[in-house]
Amino acid sequence: MNGRFIVIEGLDGTGKSTQIQLLAKRLRENNIPVEITAEPTAHESGRLIRRILSGEIKCDPWATAALFLSDRITHNTSEDGIQALTEKGNTVISDRYYYSTFAYQGMDTDLNWAMDMHYSCPLIRKPDLVLFLTMSAEKCIERINTNRKAEEIEIFENTETLKRISSQFDKVFSLIKDKENIVYIDADGTIEEVSDRIFSAVKTLF
Repeated sequence: MNGRFIVIEGLDGTGKSTQIQLLAKRLRENNIPVEITAEPTAHESGRLIRRILSGEIKCDPWATAALFLSDRITHNTSEDGIQALTEKGNTVISDRYYYSTFAYQGMDTDLNWAMDMHYSCPLIRKPDLVLFLTMSAEKCIERINTNRKAEEIEIFENTETLKRISSQFDKVFSLIKDKENIVYIDADGTIEEVSDRIFSAVKTLF
């Protein structure tokens, strides 16, 4: 039987990486095989995107959005991609997916265009569950500044931009709520409290 595909989204600073590791651990303890992936990927397309996000390379937002589409196709179709992993029975947990493109690049291009090119691509799988971790932009920035060096902070990681992105995420999810399985998770709490909230939502898939 094919495995499930779960995406965890949220502003930078909401604790996605920590919670993904905890969720994988809890699923494995329940004898569910898990593989973790992330976007941008570790493939050539993903490495280029990371250089853009760091500010090392300047790139037009429209071209950046198209690069994310290319990287996402690779994420789905490569030998270590979503399709291959789930066909082997693994549940895949992805740190970010096309919702981030809608929120980040869709803010500076055309949201309908960004959405259309993804939903019309037959190679891009729709997740079984999307968990969106919510937290104020101010608290996200506080966490980012505490946990990272200045040179590790990306071009979107400032309070005003994160506020705009948070509003864009809300807009995106309101537009697709009838065709996607989206659950909001309050990420403001202890690591254990947030982990419990996430696991309660995920265990309904199994």
